[in-house]
Amino acid sequence: MNDPVREPGVHVNACEACGRLPHPRRVRLALAKLCAIFPVELLLHALVIHFHVSYLITVAVLTVTTTVLVIWVVEPSAMRLLGGWLHGPADGKHGHLATGQSLWRIRVRVSDRPGQLESLARNLAELDANILTVHVHHLDGGSLDELIVGACRDTSPEALSNAVRAGGGHDVGIWPASALALIDGQTKALTLASRVVADPSELPLSIAELLGAQYVDTRVSDVPTTAASVEIPSGDELLIFVRSADEPFTPAEIARARRLGELAQKTREMAV
Repeated sequence: MNDPVREPGVHVNACEACGRLPHPRRVRLALAKLCAIFPVELLLHALVIHFHVSYLITVAVLTVTTTVLVIWVVEPSAMRLLGGWLHGPADGKHGHLATGQSLWRIRVRVSDRPGQLESLARNLAELDANILTVHVHHLDGGSLDELIVGACRDTSPEALSNAVRAGGGHDVGIWPASALALIDGQTKALTLASRVVADPSELPLSIAELLGAQYVDTRVSDVPTTAASVEIPSGDELLIFVRSADEPFTPAEIARARRLGELAQKTREMAV
């Protein structure tokens, strides 16, 4: 069975640095709202007039139904339907970066045998895809690699997933990435925080990436006695991270990791 490719929707006009859509022009926004609201208003008025109800009932029905339908149903649907035109440039065209590349974040489980990363890189190179960054999470019986890969724009996520599996990987996950994945540490921390807010279960691997450390799942393995370790509270459990004893965790690193844990906890509480 093929591994699922997780690819959230990415708008063609989204900014390639931050992923945001351009602010819609006022004329286009006004026309889009008019297209959404006018048919609903016309139909409601026609129905109310047709049944000859009292003035008070007419006002109440028009007020309630128009508010509910327009704000929560019709307008959001129209904004999604007209999104490409609403947020697009005036001439309807959208240029890409001169590099002609798209960025992808690939998460894959691999074995610990030597040359595994080289095998992945070789298979990706056959698609003219290049590994730009890599972070390895060592797990029991293998490792989980997080890759940022640059590929030609016409390269599909399915093709990338197939290449990674052909290189010996499994449990492949692929998401679109932006240039933010390649820049400074502060932005990296904010990107990881955003990932945790979207999915609090990402907390252990996000902290491991933030600290450049290994997450130890104490349910399946013991904490190495020869490594520097740190415990990060996360709700009712403690997350344990280790790295070489020659690289102890600094107070600043521990503080950042704890704040990320608090963020995940608050996100879970808000979701309840």
